[in-house]
Amino acid sequence: MLHRLPSSVLATAFATMIAFMGIGVVDPILPVIGRAMGATPAQVEWLFTSYIAIMSLTMLVAGVIAARWGGKRTLLAGLGLVVVFASLSGASTGIPMLAVVRGGWGLGNALFTSTALSIIVGASAGTVSEAITLYEAALGLGIASGPLLGGLLGSWSWRLPFFGTATLMAIAFVATWTTVREPNRREPPRTMRDIFAALGNTDVLTNALAGLGYSYGFFTILAYSPLVLGLHALQLGLIYFAWGLLVALTSVVFVNYLRPLLGVSRLLIIDLVLLAVLFGALYRAHSASALSLDVVISGIFCGFANALFTTLAIEVSPFSRSLSSGAYNFLRWAGAAVAPVLAGVLAEHYGRSIPFAVAAALILCAALVVLIRHRALEAAVRRHAEA
Repeated sequence: MLHRLPSSVLATAFATMIAFMGIGVVDPILPVIGRAMGATPAQVEWLFTSYIAIMSLTMLVAGVIAARWGGKRTLLAGLGLVVVFASLSGASTGIPMLAVVRGGWGLGNALFTSTALSIIVGASAGTVSEAITLYEAALGLGIASGPLLGGLLGSWSWRLPFFGTATLMAIAFVATWTTVREPNRREPPRTMRDIFAALGNTDVLTNALAGLGYSYGFFTILAYSPLVLGLHALQLGLIYFAWGLLVALTSVVFVNYLRPLLGVSRLLIIDLVLLAVLFGALYRAHSASALSLDVVISGIFCGFANALFTTLAIEVSPFSRSLSSGAYNFLRWAGAAVAPVLAGVLAEHYGRSIPFAVAAALILCAALVVLIRHRALEAAVRRHAEA
């Protein structure tokens, strides 16, 4: 498939990989940062919450910005902001400053990710499903390689992963600048009112609400579990690298075998139920080895869910791709933003296992939401395929 893709698509996919690498690069160094700055788990988790909260809010206005600036300029603005704020993260002197500059990093990442999928889909020579597969592959590889980079560099200093990410993003900026071309046709600008109007569509709202519950669980794994494992930075990097590889493999390869057999929504329901069961295992696990194994295995179910939710976001919506992904991303990132800091607070007051139980309950709620609207979602997917 890659040989048929324009260089602009490959460059955008590479930048997408680096962008999502920046999410996971913090994972292995969270305990190190906490010890270095004398911070509690809840305080350390603000590094994720500020990042994701700003991403979610930026989704409301990213469409207007992209329509006025164009896709390429929006991509470059996002990449440039990440370079600046990732560098400032490495130079931070305390948790408050680090949380603030991580918020700026989230702003840049939102401008980039809100535009990247539309660029990849619009410029690809293949089908929408192939473009989504490429996007999910870049996302999965970024999530997998981010913790590995963080673990390798973080074993020397917690500051190095931030500077390393800034360097890679600078390379992605140059690649995007030199290869990506502005689309011939621009989608009409979307406003906050358009986002909320899209969420008024029952199918779009169903997918977004289920995605919110799932994203809470996803970021409980990504942002909170490193604090529970009690391992060194390099060990954490290897664990989350293995987890990320499973996310990438299932979202790109295995989902394509099972989706035709079961359908999108049915496969998603089964996957979410199994993921909730795994969170139950995390709740009951007490040894570092058992927790590590459960975290790695969860990558299988997270990979399926990532691909299926992205597919539904595009295929059940009667709106443009840009508006559809914007509405979905706004609500699901809102769930992701709450997860890290709430998990830290729950752990401090009720014990380190309680956040996993809360995540399991929310994921089961997400499965129930999809189950209730199962037939309508499948009908929307069929209409998209026929169109």
